[in-house]
Amino acid sequence: MGQDQTKQQIEKGLQLYQSNQTEKALQVWMKVLEKSSDLVGRFRVLGCLVTAHSEMGRYKEMLKFAVVQIDTARELEDANFLLESYLNLARSNEKLCEFHKTISYCKTCLGLPCTRAGAQLGGQVSLSMGNAFLGLSLFQKALESFEKALRYAHNNDDAMLECRVCCSLGSFYAQVKDYEKALFFPCKAAELVNDYGKGWSLKYRAMSQYHMAVAYRLLGHLGSAMECCEESMKIALQHGDRPLQALCLLCFADIHRSRGDLETAFPRYDSAMSIMTEIGNRLGQVQVLLGVAKCWMARKALDKALDAIERAQDLAEEVGNKLSQLKLHCLSESIYRSKGLQRELRAHVVRFHECVEETELYCGLCGESIGEKNSRLQALPCSHIFHLRCLQNNGTRSCPNCRRSSMKPGFV
Repeated sequence: MGQDQTKQQIEKGLQLYQSNQTEKALQVWMKVLEKSSDLVGRFRVLGCLVTAHSEMGRYKEMLKFAVVQIDTARELEDANFLLESYLNLARSNEKLCEFHKTISYCKTCLGLPCTRAGAQLGGQVSLSMGNAFLGLSLFQKALESFEKALRYAHNNDDAMLECRVCCSLGSFYAQVKDYEKALFFPCKAAELVNDYGKGWSLKYRAMSQYHMAVAYRLLGHLGSAMECCEESMKIALQHGDRPLQALCLLCFADIHRSRGDLETAFPRYDSAMSIMTEIGNRLGQVQVLLGVAKCWMARKALDKALDAIERAQDLAEEVGNKLSQLKLHCLSESIYRSKGLQRELRAHVVRFHECVEETELYCGLCGESIGEKNSRLQALPCSHIFHLRCLQNNGTRSCPNCRRSSMKPGFV
């Protein structure tokens, strides 16, 4: 297969993919891989296969094609191709919750010779690194990476990248419990979709609606949460987006749990867990088990709650997510206090405080925990986070944690 024919087949596959004929598109692209001797064409079709498998939740296949793409990039001896393939490798590991590997591959990207393509992809590298740091509950480093990604987006007028960063920032602030910002950023993403997204994939709209649903649920606006989640799920079903379907099912379950409708919540959690397990999203499985444990606790079925917590704890330790471990120790502490088991209670209290220290989830001005309840937060330029009220009351001119100047306001 020659260069021109390779290009035609890649384009044919893209047209099929965009019209939701995904399996036919994959067949076309696989034939290109089998028959084409054009290295550049093979590289491009591998990129298509990586993206398609990512959106279908076939993360192990995604990783397999990313590895082959790196080998092809090395044959081409081109820094731009190498950068793109390492970014795909980072993203593949991010999806599989291999966050340390993601960070390592992102650093490899940043260490490659600076090219025009590097300038364009730098924001995506920073976003993937930020998502990995967030997966490890390293909040300051996550915020630093998101800030860099946002700067790339603004400097290059990249509204798609800005949309994705805003969704990640929504997740960030949902986790540290500044629910006002957790809603603000996905709303900003939705605005970008409305203003610039006429030719974009519907996944951007679906993504912003999902993150809005999460924030509305946390704020107690359950009707708005359900409406946004239904919109996101509708698009996810149309496009066969299994990862987003799993997240929407989890959000639906959380909404029903918040309403006290546990009979409806349990099957939604079961469906979410089935897809999370199928695609290999271990952190998603932890979030499902957290919700299940809370349901059992509401029913006073403490042994069943402990079983869910223990399963979640193993997964959280595997992926290295400290915030989930912290939450699970908190739930265990509550259960063992109810049971009057002092030795087990003390063990979980100790581990809870260790997790607080490891995540640095406390305000350097008042010393109180961050992420324990809904609070308005403010990040300084160094990306350390404080209660907004503490910064306003103290009028500090340098960061209490690292002593860097705080004369300029934080970016978020």
